[in-house]
Amino acid sequence: MDYLDRTKLVELLALEKSRYERTHPRSQALHAGADHLFARVPMTWMNKWAGGFPLGFTRARGATVVDLDGHELVDFALGDTGAMAGHSPAPLVEAMSARIARDGGLTTMLPTEDAEWVAREMARRFGLDQWSFSLSATDANRWLLRLVRLVTKRPKILVFSYSYHGSVDETFVVLDGQGRPASRPGNVAPAVDPTSTTRVVEFNDLGGLERELSYGDVAAVLMEPAMTNIGIVLARPGYLEGVRALCDASATLLILDETHTFSAGPGGATRRFGLKPDALTIGKSLGGGVACGAYGLTRDLAGRVLDSLARGADIVDVGGVGGTLAGNAMSFAAMRAVLGEVLTDEAFIAMEALATTFAHGVQATIDAYGLPWSVSQLGARCEYRFMNPVPVNGAESARSADPLLEDYLHLYGVNRGVLLTPFHNMALMCPATTLDQVERHRVVFSEAVGELVG
Repeated sequence: MDYLDRTKLVELLALEKSRYERTHPRSQALHAGADHLFARVPMTWMNKWAGGFPLGFTRARGATVVDLDGHELVDFALGDTGAMAGHSPAPLVEAMSARIARDGGLTTMLPTEDAEWVAREMARRFGLDQWSFSLSATDANRWLLRLVRLVTKRPKILVFSYSYHGSVDETFVVLDGQGRPASRPGNVAPAVDPTSTTRVVEFNDLGGLERELSYGDVAAVLMEPAMTNIGIVLARPGYLEGVRALCDASATLLILDETHTFSAGPGGATRRFGLKPDALTIGKSLGGGVACGAYGLTRDLAGRVLDSLARGADIVDVGGVGGTLAGNAMSFAAMRAVLGEVLTDEAFIAMEALATTFAHGVQATIDAYGLPWSVSQLGARCEYRFMNPVPVNGAESARSADPLLEDYLHLYGVNRGVLLTPFHNMALMCPATTLDQVERHRVVFSEAVGELVG
């Protein structure tokens, strides 16, 4: 990145880190004193936040978080999508209170009336008729991969290089610099080499997909309708339709993971773009922060699974599809409240409008300073990228990363009351996000860039 003065970037980052440490003593003490927490955090991803230690927080409401040191921050991270409904919206609070205090029974391994309501609403939104529930999208993906192998009798799956589908071992496969399948760098001790279970191609490459499906051993293609966890990578015109056609031609099932692309609208990218998956997975955002996940199947695929059960397959007990807490009463109460009263069809209209305003503000700063950056948007989610034109696959997106620049921009924002997702430069709008909060980011982002390149 020749257009940047790297020495100046390092100096500015050091200043922001010093300010962060000086103004967040209680968060730093919380981290330093966590002697019995592995890696000093409850979950290791929390160490990804810039600054050397994560913020501790005391409370959160709507699109605002208050940290241990009393700083109020506009939250565009929203728990990396888990709080896409906003923090503790009133319908969710009421539903949780009723489930816990009035009705009781958080988990009984028995169904409630909420379950069919949620499944029917998911069918309305996404167009798949049959639904089952888990505690995360990771679980939903893992279980569904067993089912598609069961009905197709094919051993492999196919994913896209630098995709992310939770901690499913088989999905940590990328193409290396020579275009060969390889375990993703940093993959932790996989039980088997994932290249033996999984085929991999670049996103937006129909030729590569056709080649890999021609072997006839792929049970299902597992994909996001737009890549998100390596940064937003949108499908080229006609690409998603091409994927469906190639799956049909090779008798391969198509699974869409809408965990992050739910930002595209009330029925995710599936409904927005008129997609026709055989199955779909989703998690975290459905329950407003209460652990949940789901997978949906077409009526045809569900029938094929049930036929396999009649021939001796067991998904009731030992078949690897389950989890004692899955489908619990608390999760369903949360999902019914969120889907019925918070992340409604109408709410997405306002959320997307704010994301568009956010993107325009970022683009204005990029243009003002002549930076070779770009902005991508998917409904209520948008992100700025350190390359232009925008990346079209995972490899390009990975190459555009600049950890020092990201840390500087993130810390600059935190120090001035703006929180972005720590994994890249993603911002998500929730129903409680306001135009003033979007404007606040625009001002802070413009000032950060101005100090660096102005």
